[in-house]
Amino acid sequence: MLNPETFLALACIALMLLTFGVGLLMLRRRVQQMRAGRIRPQSLALSAARAALLKDSRASDNYNHLFELPVIFYALCTLALALRWVPVWLPWCAWLFVALRVAHSAVQVSHNRVMQRFRLFMAGFATLGVMCVGYAVALLMR
Repeated sequence: MLNPETFLALACIALMLLTFGVGLLMLRRRVQQMRAGRIRPQSLALSAARAALLKDSRASDNYNHLFELPVIFYALCTLALALRWVPVWLPWCAWLFVALRVAHSAVQVSHNRVMQRFRLFMAGFATLGVMCVGYAVALLMR
């Protein structure tokens, strides 16, 4: 059985691997679109140009999203590991958050149904909120 610290660190690594995977998917799709449309790299220097020239932004949008809410997740995990205090419930919540981000990414890079994606986002947002508040309360009471 893994100790809570290792279990939490593995959740962070899993989310990092998801980010790298989506980054590679974004690269593949972008290169395919550039080749198909004979788009020169310099013409994509600005985000407005990318929006106008590249028709499929699902993977790049998701890649950007993996640097938004997950930043709070990484900060909380880093804090818990730095303080050397990881309550047993925290890694389980962390893995739930990671699973929700994986599902969110799968929806966004594929069919991109907005309401389905929104529900997954809100579930992850709520999970992370509970993690942060729960950790703060537990830290104060320890």
